Amino acid sequence: MKIVHSISEFHRLVSLQPPLHPLISIVKVENMRLPGKEVLDHFSLDFYCVSLKKQVLGKVKYGQQYYDFDTGMMTFIAPKQVQSVDMSELEDPAPAVGTGYSLLIHPDFLYKHPLATSIKNLGFFSYAVNEALHLSDKEEKNIVDIMEKINEECQHIDRHQQDVILAQIDLLLTYSKRFYERQFITRKAVNHDLLASMEQLLSDYFEKEEALKKGAPTVEYLAAKLNLSPHYLGDMLRSLTGQSTQQHIQLKLIEKAKEYLTITELSVAEIAYLLGFEYPQSFNKFFKKKTNISPLEFRQNFN
Repeated sequence: MKIVHSISEFHRLVSLQPPLHPLISIVKVENMRLPGKEVLDHFSLDFYCVSLKKQVLGKVKYGQQYYDFDTGMMTFIAPKQVQSVDMSELEDPAPAVGTGYSLLIHPDFLYKHPLATSIKNLGFFSYAVNEALHLSDKEEKNIVDIMEKINEECQHIDRHQQDVILAQIDLLLTYSKRFYERQFITRKAVNHDLLASMEQLLSDYFEKEEALKKGAPTVEYLAAKLNLSPHYLGDMLRSLTGQSTQQHIQLKLIEKAKEYLTITELSVAEIAYLLGFEYPQSFNKFFKKKTNISPLEFRQNFN
């Protein structure tokens, strides 16, 4: 796997002039040239990359998912994330890979600034490529304006440069949060279908007694089954229901527990194992925390 350690190394890799600043750079996608199709076959960066791309040649792969960039959209890649670009159908050496901008930010540029912490808490840096941010024309203009402002600031170095660029990065990420929330709303019908699919997955999991063999369902299990990243699934569910994926799983566990307690004669221990708990006392503690009553008391009160 190719690991790109610095922004300067990335510039060399895509045949660009050295960056004016070693820790921050704006790259115009149309100016990038790859020496060979295999260069981006399997790679990771040691810095953040925020990209606005259009009409990208080749397909970007994240895990087992491909996404073909036909319209303007944004992707957010954190350091150490593995990606690949399938350019097997292109001529060699590869031509320009599309249009747009890529903002490259080394973590050291954020040192001692609040962004150094807050950027790590932005879930969309863990979204898969197929969960990219799709922009309207107006939204795209807002992002392009910020990218160009950062590019302008990179052209000269003075004691105000870093503060100005950090303010622009903060604005860009704030817009991105707003636009992702808008995307969850505008795709509500699709997201409701995903919610229904997740509920069916949970029901099937318990009906087939998978929990007895594998333990309680996890966020990662559901996300994989739905071909989503865990962060995207969680943010999507919060936008629809106000609850996280883990909270949905816990609600299903309580629902099934109440069902077993009321319509079966299974012991509390047997129910605990059916729901994926390794120890009955863990199930008792979980049930009481969620319902303010023990499983046995619930059964007795119901009957």
